[in-house]
Amino acid sequence: MSQSHAESYILALDQGTTSSRALLLDRSGAIVALAQKEFAQLYPRPGWVEHDPRDIWSSQAGVAAEALTRAGVGAAAIAGIGITNQRETTIVWERATGQPVYNAIVWQDRRTAGYCDELKARGLEPTVRAKTGLPIDAYFSATKIRWILEHVEGAREKACAGQLAFGTVDSWLLWHFTRGALHATDVTNAARTMLFDIHTLRWDDDLLELFEIPRSMLPEVRSSSEVYARTAASLFAAEIPLAGVAGDQHAALFGQMCLQPGMVKNTYGTGCFLVMNTGAQPIESSHNLVTTIAWQALGQTQYALEGSIFIAGAVVQWLRDGLGIIRTAAEIEPLAASVAHSDGVYLVPAFAGLGAPHWNAHARGTLFGLTRGTTAAHIARAALDAIAYQSFDVLAAMEADSGMQVNELRVDGGASANDLLMQFQADLLGVNVLRPRSSESTALGAGYLAGLAVGFWRDIDELQQHWSLQRRFTPSLARDDAARCLAGWQRAIGAAQAWANAGEANAADDG
Repeated sequence: MSQSHAESYILALDQGTTSSRALLLDRSGAIVALAQKEFAQLYPRPGWVEHDPRDIWSSQAGVAAEALTRAGVGAAAIAGIGITNQRETTIVWERATGQPVYNAIVWQDRRTAGYCDELKARGLEPTVRAKTGLPIDAYFSATKIRWILEHVEGAREKACAGQLAFGTVDSWLLWHFTRGALHATDVTNAARTMLFDIHTLRWDDDLLELFEIPRSMLPEVRSSSEVYARTAASLFAAEIPLAGVAGDQHAALFGQMCLQPGMVKNTYGTGCFLVMNTGAQPIESSHNLVTTIAWQALGQTQYALEGSIFIAGAVVQWLRDGLGIIRTAAEIEPLAASVAHSDGVYLVPAFAGLGAPHWNAHARGTLFGLTRGTTAAHIARAALDAIAYQSFDVLAAMEADSGMQVNELRVDGGASANDLLMQFQADLLGVNVLRPRSSESTALGAGYLAGLAVGFWRDIDELQQHWSLQRRFTPSLARDDAARCLAGWQRAIGAAQAWANAGEANAADDG
């Protein structure tokens, strides 16, 4: 599809857990303008996390307009809009009014954990995992939808009458950008609901029956790169194609140009999200990873393995706010670099349990190897090391599941700016760690998917030219030394889990 000279930009919308962002991209993939707005986090009870869906929409619409204003361009200059979003977060609204029946239940919310335990006790997890690639967990959307239908007065009756719509955040935005004309999602977001068969690429009737969710609530499932619709005329001065949608980690994988099987990206944020492109076939994990859809674009469906680490950058926040050994997050690198190594100190940052590949909800943060000679610098070094160790564990699981050897790791996210951490990551893995010039992989991925759909960029080959290296970290630690470091880590994480499991056993005995 040819574009007029006036259509000079792609608008990438990045709707995250704590803020909504909008980035304007030019044909070189450069960011011309950026706008961001935080919104309220709601914690009605311990373990519950909610957002007001109207805040999500108003903040995202607001930053979209602000980005255009900052760039000094009108809507007619926008060739297409790409959307990437926090995944699994669940919104149910009335079709007639577009008003939510309850707050958005956020992916972090644990209110349905007990119900998930019941389903697992009934032996249902293998069936669910075989269809969806996911374990039964409160993390995903299905049990959140069921909770809303069970606990909001009149919701189940309205749902059964076809009056309610469910959507992840992308669906909510698409609905409002089209003033209710479009109820749709893409395959990557559908794959995170625990209702979608990733093999047939369809909503699954057996799972809908299991979770007691009427099919009429569900959005139409589309590819990640196609023209879904155009924005309503009342929103912008021009009707802009809505042309790309992908969940945040899938968009980041695409933005990092991890296009071939075996390519991996790691986003170092509050936690870590490692995703490996596994190609045209899904790979069932035997090492506690999630099997998911990477994206569907240009007529092809790509699959991925994903591992989530709960605590990464958050351990730096703990050193700052909990222990007070640093005043700002930036201080950790020089403090940790002031010692040659952690001197045998290991920190297992299981503050919220352990994620992939261990999945131990009862594990807690633990420090090992302390002596009178241990200083704040050694603890800071151990904290950074722990991020790299946890990432190594997930990558080892990915290699075991896929049979593919990881040859390089592409990195993004806030903590990827830490040179000491990136060097140690390369040393542990024995492969190069590549940090791109742009840290906005997630928004770039959404923009690229939209741009391909409207012909803003010719093809994948053109997009690959946009990915440029900022720094390559090459392994410098002897493999024997790396192996000794990893052996110590395995002892530490094994001991942390043994301590947690013994506590659970004692509690059961007391009960």
